[in-house]
Amino acid sequence: MKILDVVFVYQMIEEKEVKWHSRIHNHYENEYELHYFLQGEGTFQSGSSTYNISKGSLFLTGPFEQHSITSTNLKKPITYYALLLKVQKNDSDDEKLLQDELHNSNYYNIGTNYRFFFEEIREKGLSDKKNLNKSALHQLLSFLYQLLENPEEMNNGDRENIHIEKALMIMQNNIFSEITLNDITKKLKLTDSYFIRLFKKKMKTTPMKYYTKLKIEAAASMLISNSLLIYEIGEKLNFYSEFHFSRVFKNQTGVSPRQYRSDYRQIIGSKKHTIVNNT
Repeated sequence: MKILDVVFVYQMIEEKEVKWHSRIHNHYENEYELHYFLQGEGTFQSGSSTYNISKGSLFLTGPFEQHSITSTNLKKPITYYALLLKVQKNDSDDEKLLQDELHNSNYYNIGTNYRFFFEEIREKGLSDKKNLNKSALHQLLSFLYQLLENPEEMNNGDRENIHIEKALMIMQNNIFSEITLNDITKKLKLTDSYFIRLFKKKMKTTPMKYYTKLKIEAAASMLISNSLLIYEIGEKLNFYSEFHFSRVFKNQTGVSPRQYRSDYRQIIGSKKHTIVNNT
């Protein structure tokens, strides 16, 4: 099995973005896709079935299975992860596992405590280091086997996970404003030092670095889905200046906002059957 892509889509708000993710599409032979929803209101259509999206919804679609995401309330925009994987030749056990999942159910509600799990899979699965790729794959397979064996136990989270999930929601809800570490810890009723240690253990980075990363992910989505000028996007996300925004964006993505907008708009215009990395 191979992880082909992992995408984090932050808040489907812009018209072009909503239209792109609402398109009916499918993937190719031996390709399976997981969609994990963190927030928002909408529906997920898979084949002839339509499901309401709720926090913690997880959907698995198989090869050539047509599916789409529809946002039903733009005041409560959808945020989700999409993970595309492919079964390789001689991966008979992996193929059987995924087919068993689809035969059993292609919809689960696993709660919102798996945000950092999917984030870690994204970081490792898209790394250029082979050992990290293998680690992500083993973690994903373990997750899928557990889902098949005990789906009802997947929605349990420990207290530490709940703290992290609350912190992530605070960050997400303040993308277009500005919060400090102390703002977050006050709401969680935790000390700064304990929260930083807890966050780094789960997310492999500091809280404020992750908050900046979320802002850049939102910026990336805005760059390819609307016509706002670059400095206007930077202002909406509370960067000090266009120069500051461009510098942080390039540090995170490796390219300037202008280059990112040019490259990914071309991708969206040309690809019809594959998920596109919006981050």
